[in-house]
Formats: sequence, C-alpha cells, structure tokens
Amino acid sequence: MEKLSMATAIFCAVAVAVLAAAVGGEAAVVEHTFVVHEMNQTHLCNTTKIYVVNGQLPGPTIDVTDGDTVVVHVKNHLPHGLTIHWHGVRQIMSCWSDGAGFVTECPIPPGGEHTYRFNVTGQVGTLWWHAHVTCLRATVAGALVIRPKGNKYPFPTPAKDVPIIIGEWWELDLVELDRRMHDGNFDDNPLSATINGKLGDLSNCSGVPEESFVLDVARGETYLLRIINTALFSEYYFKVAGHTLTVVGADGNYLTPYKTDMVTVAPGEAIDVLMVADAKPAHYHMVALANQPPEPDPQIPGFVSRGLVRYAGVPNNNNGMPVPTPLMPNQHNTMPSFYFHNNLTGLAHPDRHRVPMHVDERLFVTLGLGSICRNGSKTSCKRRRSNETIVVATMNNVSFHHPTKASLLESYYDGKPNKTLYTEDFPDNPPHPYNYTDRALIPPGPLEEALEPTFKSTKLRRFKYNASIEIVFQSTALLQSDSNPMHLHGYDFFVLAQGIGNFNPRTDPKKFNYHNPQLRNTVQVPRTGWAAVRFIADNPGVWYLHCHFEFHIIMGMATAFIVENGPTPETSLPPPPPEFKRCGANGLTRP
Repeated sequence: MEKLSMATAIFCAVAVAVLAAAVGGEAAVVEHTFVVHEMNQTHLCNTTKIYVVNGQLPGPTIDVTDGDTVVVHVKNHLPHGLTIHWHGVRQIMSCWSDGAGFVTECPIPPGGEHTYRFNVTGQVGTLWWHAHVTCLRATVAGALVIRPKGNKYPFPTPAKDVPIIIGEWWELDLVELDRRMHDGNFDDNPLSATINGKLGDLSNCSGVPEESFVLDVARGETYLLRIINTALFSEYYFKVAGHTLTVVGADGNYLTPYKTDMVTVAPGEAIDVLMVADAKPAHYHMVALANQPPEPDPQIPGFVSRGLVRYAGVPNNNNGMPVPTPLMPNQHNTMPSFYFHNNLTGLAHPDRHRVPMHVDERLFVTLGLGSICRNGSKTSCKRRRSNETIVVATMNNVSFHHPTKASLLESYYDGKPNKTLYTEDFPDNPPHPYNYTDRALIPPGPLEEALEPTFKSTKLRRFKYNASIEIVFQSTALLQSDSNPMHLHGYDFFVLAQGIGNFNPRTDPKKFNYHNPQLRNTVQVPRTGWAAVRFIADNPGVWYLHCHFEFHIIMGMATAFIVENGPTPETSLPPPPPEFKRCGANGLTRP
C-alpha cells in the first residue's frame, strides 16, 4: 500500500483501528476512521486529481476475525456526495449499513460524516469495500479481510497474506467520467492497469519506467494472495512466472483447492490463492492483463500491469539474468475465463453450504444493451448507434432508472411506496424470446435495430421471506457480446452451472451441481453464455443487483430485490440505527 504525499499525513493520522474486546473476549469491535479527500498524483508525465481514503491508494485494509463487529466513521471531504459499500458483507439484519447509494441510503453530503456498523459472523476470506456513487471506486477502494477464528484454515497456514488489488489508472477526472457516461459517451478509457496502485514498468514516460509493486518472498514459504478486481472496465488474467497458484477461496467462501498457473478475476470478484515460493531464488514478474471481446465488439486499448516477485538474498540486478515474464493468453480470448470459473467448486460449510432443492421463484434474466431516444419526448427515432439515440444497458429489456433524491429502502421501510419512485414489476422473463447469442446482433447490423428499443424505469422485484430463488442470467450479443459480472448485495448464492450459448431449460438443468457448488456474491456470466444461481431470501431489506462493470451500472444493468420480513422480530429488519441519516436530512442529489 503506497503512501502518496507528506501533505496527507494529517489524514493518515486519523485512520486509527481500535480493538475492544467484547463479552467473553472472543469477538471484538474493530473501528476505523475513513477521511475521503482529493489529492494529486503524477503518472505518465501528467498530474491528475484523484480521490482517496486517508491518503492511500489502495485504501486501508480492514482486518477482522469471524464474529467481529466493524465500525467505520466516514468523513466526506469531497465537494460531492458518496457512500461506501462493504462488498460481499452479508449485512444480516443490517441493510441500513450496506452503503448502496440511493438504494439503502442517500450519499454522505460534502463535509458530512456517517458511521457504518455491521457484523461479520459466519464469513471468512477476502471481501472488499468501495465507493458506490459515481465512478469513485476506481480509487476509493480497499481490502476487507475476515480471518477464521483461531486462524484455523482448511489449508496450511500461510507465512503471510498479501492483498493484490488490480485496478485501473484514469487520467480523466472520475466525476467527469461519470457525467460523460450518463450522457451516453462511452469513448473514454483508462491509460493503464495497476497492481496495488502501481502501473508497473511496462508503462513509461520519456523512457522512465513507472514503479512496480514488489512482493518480497523467502524460499520455501507459502503466501496467501488475496486477488481483488476493483477495475471499472475489465476482467483480468493474473499470472506469476515460474509459480503454480492454488485457488482456495473466492468472495469470502472456501473453495476446493484447485491448482492452476493462471487466475481469472472479474470486476467485483475476490479470489484467494496460495503461492509457494519454491522456484529457484531469483526475480519473477507477475502480470495482470485485461481481456476483451474480439471484433466486431467495440475495441479499446489493451491494459496491462507488471509487478515483481523478489526472493530474499537475490541482488537487485537478478544476478545479471533477465527476469522471466509469464506467457499470457491473447487478450481477446475469453475462453480461459470460462474454463477457470467452471473448474471451481465449493468447500462444504456445515451451516451454509446446503443447496435448496425446491424453487419458489424462477427468473430468466437477459443481459444486454439497448437504446432510448435522446429526445425523451419521442417514441421513435433512428437506431443503430445514431446521434438520435443513447445506448443503455438492460435486464429483461428494462434499463434501470437510478433514483437521485430518495432511498428505495427508506421508502419501502416507511410503508409508503411511492410509485413515482419505484414499482414492483421487474419482469421474470424477457418480453420477446430471440436468439440471444447470435453474433449478427453486434453492429453494424441490421438485425439489432428491431430489438434495441427499450425504456428507463425503476422496476423492483419482491420476494417472500425464506423463499427459494433461482435466477438464470443470460448474456446476449445485442449491440455487444461482453461478459457480465453480476453482483447481489446482502447475499451469497450457489453457482449451480455455467454454459456457453443460449440456456436450454430442458437439458441444461441436468448439469446443475447440487453437491459442491461455489458460494459467491458475484458470478461471471460468460460472454454469450449463461449462469444459473440459487439462494434463500432470508435477509430482509432492499438489495441491489447489478453488473459490476461500471459502465453497465451507469447504463442501467441493475435492479433491486425487496425481501419481506419474516414472522418474528428476529427475522425482521430492525429500525434504522441511531447513526443513520435519512435522505431528507442530507438534502442531497446525485453529483
């Protein structure tokens, strides 16, 4: 983690974690103060304004133990609002602290403060936190590590664990990036990938290489790499030259150990791997490479960052030998991602790893793009990426209209549903079946023209408490053929199966894994493929479901699930905590 400037030392000084033993001396209260502020940083010969927590990029790691309570005091020193989302924390009976802007709360106003308080009982592994208003999560993000009680892992205890946070370096101001995306402009791109905030020596300015992230290791020791993808735009391939990686966890849940030379991590995912330093003592490169769909999808520059694994005792010149670099897949080959995700299985958890065998509610959700008329008063306009339309993202041909002045959770909890704010009619199926993965739907057309018209609306879906929900996500080729990392707040779900092509409801359920499926909070729905998930709706509240590509969120690939209260006080959402500030108190709209 990089200290960025002496000028921010005063902010770093307030980032204090206090451990106070709870009753019985087992659980603890872990307390942090996050000061969110602007600062300048120079990369690639340009100085850019960025947004950070306590002067750090990535932000501070929250390190806790299963059963602890986390308290984070957020002080917003930005000129616009933000929230902090605790990505993957189940927030059992604490939906008020989920931190989804305009879903569970209105943003913390400029100069304002807010305290988040939640418990992490029953979760272990790597999660993360990030800003959840505008594109600020590109720099306002950090790891959230939950350790097992007594440090008892289902694998050999590592000598050290290290967050490996993959991100992007944007020269464009992130608030301006958000504004452009809302206006339908998707031509902006980052300049580089990053590993733990560093661009790596493949990027240079006037012949001066950028600094690389360096992992110092001792031969024979085992290291737990907590790989997190915080990027706005891309899924990444990750390799370390000369080393095998053993995948042991994902999204705060254990996996059956799986050996591989490459990890694939989509935006929103966190993958835990063991790396044994068993190579000849030397220097070795680690590489993070963004994958992208091939043409005719819109093409963007390739993003790559390179770090260094450095064995103890080896001189800085690597004994005069070249540093090995791993052989990476072609950036346009997305099949390694499909095979990687399909090879993962869950390690049974005695309390949570029971797949519901009955299904109360089934949803088939298509994920794609569409268009709306730029002039909102028009019902028809010229399509095929013309100047008369704005491209939007959709789920079942509905592009989510994000509230900007009120919180969905507040409206629902107060028992005064405002139909001008939302309705509860998110469709269970797309309005018209078609060949969802036909590559001819990718422009320049003309097949997509008849399918792309859509509309903006805030449509939610309501579920009874304890209902068993099955969702089949279907990626489409409509206007582009990208993958879709779908993230559900407040829940883990079982990933029963994934496939390429159109989901077949007669034959594909025969492939479902009911024995040891992955338990995840983010599922990578493959490019022109599908993924089936199942979960029990046992956590009351309003929970955001969205693609974790930032441009897809802004374009509208989202909805929210209302989960009703159970029959007892213990199964019902409690009132908002004393520190919760209602939207009227904030008086805030989107920046």
